[in-house]
Amino acid sequence: MNDQQFNQFCGALPATTYVKQWGGADVWKVGGKVFAVGGWGPDKLPAFTFKTSPNNFEFLKASEGYRPAPYFASRGMKWIQHIVEDDSLDEALRYYLTESHRLVSLGLTKVKQKQLGLNQPE
Repeated sequence: MNDQQFNQFCGALPATTYVKQWGGADVWKVGGKVFAVGGWGPDKLPAFTFKTSPNNFEFLKASEGYRPAPYFASRGMKWIQHIVEDDSLDEALRYYLTESHRLVSLGLTKVKQKQLGLNQPE
């Protein structure tokens, strides 16, 4: 996944907003809360950072192409950074970005979730 594909995918998720911050990183938010960050990793390769569940954090931090996210994970947060250019991992990355969006949206107040049309019973 490249930067353009990352931004296109994140922008298609419900109730998202985009901002450039933190030295030019592509930052995606839901309800004003960050769920994904696109920027540069080791060797200037694209790197995509996202929130995970505790179980996924443990799994991914030991998986090739992923690492605990700088800054976020060092503060005890369960955030992972995808740091390898490998198109075969794109489907998994899309899953984790979607899951990050869901996890962050669940942390919003019920009123905010309802205003944004998120996590509502069908």
